[in-house]
Amino acid sequence: MQQISRRAVLAGTVLAAPALAQESWPSRPIRCIVPLPPGGGTDAVARLAMRRLSEALGQPVVIENRPGAGGTVGSEAVARAAPDGYTLGLATTSSHPVAPVLRRDVPYNPVSSFSAITLLGNTPYVLVGGSAAGADDLNGFLARVRANPGQINFASVGVSTLGYLLTRQLELLTGTQMGHVPYRGSSQVYPDLMNGTVAVLLDNPPGSSALVADGKLKAFALTRPSALMPNVPTFESLGVRGFDAAFWYGLVAPAGLPEAIATRIQQALAGAFLSGPGLAEMRAMDVIPAMITPAAFARTIAEDAERWSALARQLNIQPE
Repeated sequence: MQQISRRAVLAGTVLAAPALAQESWPSRPIRCIVPLPPGGGTDAVARLAMRRLSEALGQPVVIENRPGAGGTVGSEAVARAAPDGYTLGLATTSSHPVAPVLRRDVPYNPVSSFSAITLLGNTPYVLVGGSAAGADDLNGFLARVRANPGQINFASVGVSTLGYLLTRQLELLTGTQMGHVPYRGSSQVYPDLMNGTVAVLLDNPPGSSALVADGKLKAFALTRPSALMPNVPTFESLGVRGFDAAFWYGLVAPAGLPEAIATRIQQALAGAFLSGPGLAEMRAMDVIPAMITPAAFARTIAEDAERWSALARQLNIQPE
């Protein structure tokens, strides 16, 4: 009888350990891996979200930028970390549902390698151009590209990104053909847009709106209306039908994160950004906050993986 009781106590202790760890979480600083360089729109959204999360949790949340391979290097680092709530990852449409469609060497599964926490928000795309675009509006630019097939270059932050996939879709919809120059991050593209090395970039407004406002770049068209660029027309209004995709930012952790921790993070971010100053801060960056539940975000990732896989097949794009 004494032996049975002792086993029961030991079993109870083992079962209670994870619960106690969750109750004491977070007891030390948390890191958030951002899979792109500092200075772009993704980095800015991550820093805003993690600052607010830090305030809500009472612990520092330190940003760690790990760029490379269109966001897959940093995302792999998240997938390989311990699922203890002390490593989070900034996920995007590019790094999760799109990368495995466009790259052969992606070392993770966008669904099973991660614990989804929440969709932070959505932002549109804008086609921005520099001096090499040689035009003042979308129709003028497209006419120039048609007259010079393959001679005008577009930039992307890698072949595994949604921006690359959508630019290829834009070529299909408009009957154009451009060359491609990949970069490690959008902050590295802007100088080359301004000096004429590349002509255009399909970007998100938070990263380029200041350069457009200063007259250093031109904004030709948006996939959806933008608060940061209220005077820029949409592709739809200019006759490019069906080109209306948005880009999302989300938060993930390594697979196996305790559900209670994921829910606590999601609720903290929802409280910070669905009303009040946090909402205004997100909208000022042209991001519409979502803050959906972990289960809903997991469904979003899986559904988008199917959607972008179908588009890649339509465009006959093979994984590289």
